Amino acid sequence: MKFHEKPFTGVYEIEGYNAADARGIFVKIFNKDSFESKGLATGFCENYYSVSKKDVIRGMHFQLPPFSHCKLVYVTEGEILDVIIDLRRKSKTFGRFLSLNLKALGNAVYIPEGFAHGFLTLSPSATVLYQVTSVHEPSADSGIRWDSFGFEWPVSSPVLSDRDQSFISFTEFQSPF
Repeated sequence: MKFHEKPFTGVYEIEGYNAADARGIFVKIFNKDSFESKGLATGFCENYYSVSKKDVIRGMHFQLPPFSHCKLVYVTEGEILDVIIDLRRKSKTFGRFLSLNLKALGNAVYIPEGFAHGFLTLSPSATVLYQVTSVHEPSADSGIRWDSFGFEWPVSSPVLSDRDQSFISFTEFQSPF
């Protein structure tokens, strides 16, 4: 596994281990020792996945403290444009965003606490797997509006949930991080 630190403290793009033979493909995206050597959380409490159609935007999601969590995000089928925004008030990158293309059998992204996360499906369909370090707490489930922080999504007619369209803007958000 290879870890590529991004210009946001604690954010890593990760190249997993892939092996292919006549049977198919084997992929390793997480190794506890490798993550701990970088000081990353390894206590994942929940795993879940989403299947999204082309032009779907999901985001920008996070959980509020004390239920906030780190995320490991990777794609098992298709391709997405993964987007994060730093919500950590004391961070020198507060309010800045980062986007990465994530493809099946390719890279993953590790996102520490204090970031909002979302993505745009680029392929006809994409399956995205998330591992998180806290159990989902509905009362702490939150987000900021997908189009309120300066990122130019490369889609003219995105497909969005009512929930994602109802979040407050980044400028209205009072960050507890």
